Amino acid sequence: MLIGELAARTGVTTRALRFYEDQGLLTSGRTAAGYREYEEEAVARVRNIRELLQLGFTVEDVRAFAPYLDRELPDVFPYEPRCASGYAVVGAPRVAELNERIARLTRLRDQLVSRMPWLDPEHVSGQQGVSPPGS
Repeated sequence: MLIGELAARTGVTTRALRFYEDQGLLTSGRTAAGYREYEEEAVARVRNIRELLQLGFTVEDVRAFAPYLDRELPDVFPYEPRCASGYAVVGAPRVAELNERIARLTRLRDQLVSRMPWLDPEHVSGQQGVSPPGS
């Protein structure tokens, strides 16, 4: 399939597909006219790449999973201990980063609500709109 079809089937832009290829995450052949041509397995690979990137993994992290990207990732983990352990090693720092971000955001929300209590979700539940006291 050509790059436009792969983009349409995966919801990824052609620019992203070229980036994945430049980063060594995706490979293509060439047609006689020089257009990129992808195998059917590229659909699962691109979906997995996109999912891992959306989960916060870096391109370098995703490269660690290269041998497993042509299959659905959840199906791989129970049967491929190396992949599952690699996912844990690469994933643990990402989970720690998310926990730190959640803690920072929670502190920020708490500070905001302490300064503007009318923004507290419990205060506004059941009310129409949010307005400061005395308005």
